[in-house]
Amino acid sequence: MSELDLPVPSIPNARDAVRALRPSQIREVANAGFGVDDVLPFWFGESDRVTPAFIRDAASTALASGATFYTHNLGIAPLRAALASYVSELHGATSPDHVAVTSAGVNALMLAAQLVVGAGDRVVAVTPLWPNLVEIPKILGAHVETVALGYGERGWQLDVGQLLAALTPDTKMLMINSPNNPTGWVMSRDDQRTVLAHCRRHGIWIVADEVYERLYYADADSPASGAHARTAPSFLDLAARDERVICVNSFSKAWLMTGWRLGWIVAPAVLMDDLAKLVEYNTSCAPSFVQQAGIAAVQQGERFTHELVLDLRASRDHLVRALSAVPGVDVKAPLGAMYLFFSMPGAAHSLELCKAMVREVGLGVAPGSAFGPQGEGFVRWCYACDTARLDAGVERLKRFLARHGTV
Repeated sequence: MSELDLPVPSIPNARDAVRALRPSQIREVANAGFGVDDVLPFWFGESDRVTPAFIRDAASTALASGATFYTHNLGIAPLRAALASYVSELHGATSPDHVAVTSAGVNALMLAAQLVVGAGDRVVAVTPLWPNLVEIPKILGAHVETVALGYGERGWQLDVGQLLAALTPDTKMLMINSPNNPTGWVMSRDDQRTVLAHCRRHGIWIVADEVYERLYYADADSPASGAHARTAPSFLDLAARDERVICVNSFSKAWLMTGWRLGWIVAPAVLMDDLAKLVEYNTSCAPSFVQQAGIAAVQQGERFTHELVLDLRASRDHLVRALSAVPGVDVKAPLGAMYLFFSMPGAAHSLELCKAMVREVGLGVAPGSAFGPQGEGFVRWCYACDTARLDAGVERLKRFLARHGTV
């Protein structure tokens, strides 16, 4: 028998852990919009505004000066120093030895998980939740259990006792996202203190996704004051820098740099040598000219971020009022992030509902089921845009509901 006569081998599959990952339902809804004219997309978590000019100019200057080479795995020293100063101002003394620059916040989450979990480890996550946080540990072979936020008259709330019960001594890592995507829930300082003490007792790592920390509306009930807290409560406010706490952040939200793919990690200094190895084997380093833009963001961007938060709060309040007037919609104003996560007629099958809305009226929102089973019954609307665009979206929602006899 010649080699040509041998049977053709079957096409290989990816390993089981990867094949079991859930695909993005947000992308599935967006794909349903292809070929639909004049879609209003509120499904992705980004503003409709471009990155501010002072950041873009810093990148252009860096490119013109030849900043196109590899950098240190953990980031250029000036950016690590700038981030250390920024974090110190918000959350207490932090040295550059505790800071690593990453190629986006999602890359930081993957690196954090790779640092501390492996096959068979038990991970707990608070949901509903951006799916990346739940799926990343699964890529590594870990087992993920979830604790669900509850929804009621005060919006989304955590039963901290339920979370503590899930954090058994055999738990390796807790993943917390606050302010939360998709709900806008913000973990209270008291709950953080309670959870941190529990995790200390049992040696459980906390990976805190705090990319929305600056999008925080603590004074939502008194907007006339014109003041607001600069940041949501953070585990960095409570934890020593060399304990089992890893905080992940990103330039995407506070400085509108979603497409730049730049983030950072604050972690124990003892992890940094090993983290540098993981960065090398994942991405080598973040682009040099993008890191220069990051310096401009943290050093010159405070006024911009302050004004952005005021604009987002105004958009949030505007959309809450508009949606509250739609029969069948139940919506509460969240304390953080850039989303409303609300119930409406038909949301018990949220993926089918969202695909129908984009096809029929050109309204693009994200299905609650994209954020886990606990999100079913809700949809997510990103309000990071001007109020006229929000009003146009609400009118399309009303048109859809009227067409289906629910208004």
